[in-house]
Amino acid sequence: MEAMLAQLTTALEPTRQRLLNHPVYATVCDLDGLRDLTTYHAFAVWDFMSLLKALQRNLTSVAVPWVPVGAGSTRYLINEIVTGEESDEAPEWLGLTDSHISHYELYRIAMQQLGADTDPIDQFLAKLAAGLSVQQALRETDVPEGVRQFVQFTFDVIATEKPHILASVFTFGREDLIPDMFLNLVRSLDADAPDQLRTFRYYLERHIEVDGDHHSHLAMQMVMALCANDATRWQEATDWAIQSMEARIGLWDAVCERVAVAN
Repeated sequence: MEAMLAQLTTALEPTRQRLLNHPVYATVCDLDGLRDLTTYHAFAVWDFMSLLKALQRNLTSVAVPWVPVGAGSTRYLINEIVTGEESDEAPEWLGLTDSHISHYELYRIAMQQLGADTDPIDQFLAKLAAGLSVQQALRETDVPEGVRQFVQFTFDVIATEKPHILASVFTFGREDLIPDMFLNLVRSLDADAPDQLRTFRYYLERHIEVDGDHHSHLAMQMVMALCANDATRWQEATDWAIQSMEARIGLWDAVCERVAVAN
């Protein structure tokens, strides 16, 4: 199975390199650009939780009465990530009454500190809370097509109800893929405007910390276990992971267009 995993990662590499070398990282060169990026990237931060919860639903037991489901190592990985993503420790400097916070909520606070526009993601979530479907809420929210397609793709993945596809997109298509130059830019801007960027920098560095080698190794083991020796599953895992990277490229294209218009 390791040979199949190697074939998958080799097939992903050209698209992965396009993503790592996307012009968004050169286009976003100041605080204004960073504000524009977060306005659209907030949708990816939000819908990641739905993908993760779909994995939890498929690979662990969330029903009553409880019965053991799947491999213990896979349950451990999913539940550990859910704990961190949904209820991580809140930074002390935020002064929150609750000591834990989801990464989406942390990201939104970072946007507020940056002075970014939270209206699109706020309106979208308000429509969901009012009972609209994801598709209806997307149609009624003023965002570029690249953002809509990104979120729609995530829910297309969930709709497959195929754990090996969910796992592959989660493992290979939803890693943040943050180039060093982008993190260095944020750190440089943080030195000039620490009050505005402290939480955003914390969010980035926290993700790099928790999504490091430990989670990466377990996630790849999860993909191998779910695909096993089934050639069809490996091909589906490859195809959907590439599509997820293409969707992220479309999201970054939307950011570049917004920054260009703003300038």
